[in-house]
Amino acid sequence: MMTDPISDMIIRIKNAAMAGNDVVSMPQSKIKVAIADKLKQRGVVSDIASRGKNVGKTLELTLARDEKGTYKFIDVRRVSKPGCRVYFSAHDIRPIMGGTGTLLISTPKGILFGHEARQEGVGGEPLFEIW
Repeated sequence: MMTDPISDMIIRIKNAAMAGNDVVSMPQSKIKVAIADKLKQRGVVSDIASRGKNVGKTLELTLARDEKGTYKFIDVRRVSKPGCRVYFSAHDIRPIMGGTGTLLISTPKGILFGHEARQEGVGGEPLFEIW
């Protein structure tokens, strides 16, 4: 039984990058698809594909590389966890790693980057930081 599917998703992405695998496969859900779309906007993921039907759907992400062949992210850190939930107001959202990183936050307006949530004036639950 998986208690934290978002942590599972980001750890699968991190482990695939450390192992040199370009494609990551995981069980699909609506929030994972929304997170994958945001990661594609940032350039961490180059392609998103859905495989299977109904209950057995899997989400396949192709990790993006730069011109040197390295992955476009260094590390990822989960912020709000099931055992210790954290919530930010719009004023609490700050740049990650001096602006080189990105915060993904779950808001009433959907999954947004930290800077988008601050511009919209909405807070929510910070999911994870990626840099």
